[in-house]
Amino acid sequence: MKLVFKDPQFAFQLLRTLGRASWGGSDIGECLSTASRIREGDFESWYAEWLKTAERIQKFADGRMEAGHRVSARESFLRAAGYYSVAEFYLHGDPEDPRIGVLSKRSRDCFLQAVQLSDLAVEAVEIPYEGTVLPGYFYPARSGAVPGPTLLLQTGFDGTIEELHGAAVAASMRGIHCLTFEGPGQGRVIREQGLPFRPDWEVVVSAVMDYVLARTDVDSNRVALMGLSFGGYLAPRAAAFEHRLAACIADGGVFNYLESMVPPAMTARELLDVIRDDPEGFDRGAREAAAADTTLKWGLDNGLFTFKASSPSDYFLKCSEYTLENVADRISCPTLVVESENEAFFRGQAMRLFEALKCPKDFMMFTEEEGAGEHCQVGAGIYAGARIFDWLAKTLGNSD
Repeated sequence: MKLVFKDPQFAFQLLRTLGRASWGGSDIGECLSTASRIREGDFESWYAEWLKTAERIQKFADGRMEAGHRVSARESFLRAAGYYSVAEFYLHGDPEDPRIGVLSKRSRDCFLQAVQLSDLAVEAVEIPYEGTVLPGYFYPARSGAVPGPTLLLQTGFDGTIEELHGAAVAASMRGIHCLTFEGPGQGRVIREQGLPFRPDWEVVVSAVMDYVLARTDVDSNRVALMGLSFGGYLAPRAAAFEHRLAACIADGGVFNYLESMVPPAMTARELLDVIRDDPEGFDRGAREAAAADTTLKWGLDNGLFTFKASSPSDYFLKCSEYTLENVADRISCPTLVVESENEAFFRGQAMRLFEALKCPKDFMMFTEEEGAGEHCQVGAGIYAGARIFDWLAKTLGNSD
């Protein structure tokens, strides 16, 4: 889907930002106006224009607050939070860039101001994890039994927990508590704590489970886990070893992370042989290819940043550890694998995961005709949420 930009990476990220409008995280006119000023394929131009919009909307929110217009202030702080996050998105080519921390904090601060002004009882939480804490937000169900069913919701390769707000609210409106959280490699855990992704994600989810099961409002027999995008690897990986989960959702499913990055006419094994035989040559080739393709450049920049890899070859070698081969068949809880017709990043991976599962399982396809055919149904959050969360409610024995 091409929108404003010819560049597919910029067009997709614009659609992703526009999709937040369904829950108040953006406004369509603001997004289109900002995009019209951005130079095609220019990361610095993307940063500068989204920053201008974010600062303008935050200033407007401050003015609404001073004038006593709390609803207008809440709506504006929520949009400003999203725009700061979008402005920061392409800055990871230099992990030491001070703008990363500044914009991340501004985004979070605006989000917290928004939820504090809302009628939602959103609770910012800290989850004990290996001598530190992981950040999260707990969204209590709007109605239903207490203790009640709970969804653990996480993003993937490049998102933040604030971006999960719309999905968390959608779950809570269906009588399901929702705990959004960030683990190593994600959000403020990589930006502020410097903890990179780890393949044994069950260690992360077990810590989250320990926290949530200690809450008196959570039904310990009805806790589900959902992962988006690269979270479609992370969530199933955790479910294979964390058997306290009652259900798992992978949107979209990722069976072998490295295979999604292999050039045409080459296998993952052959790619690894090339890297090991000539890592310096691979690094040169990878950087040359990235210089000519915004999607490759963004993927490489963010991969080096979130995996704390020293080079492209080091990053790809780390990626080879992220596979569900001989793991997926250990999952015992009911599992939903979600696929999008125009999947651009993990094409074919969802079906590979689905076929490897031995547990009770369902496969859900979203199409271009439905307006939901892009990666993770970007731009169709309401429709996707209806189908996915209704599956979850049925699986957990809950009715809204």
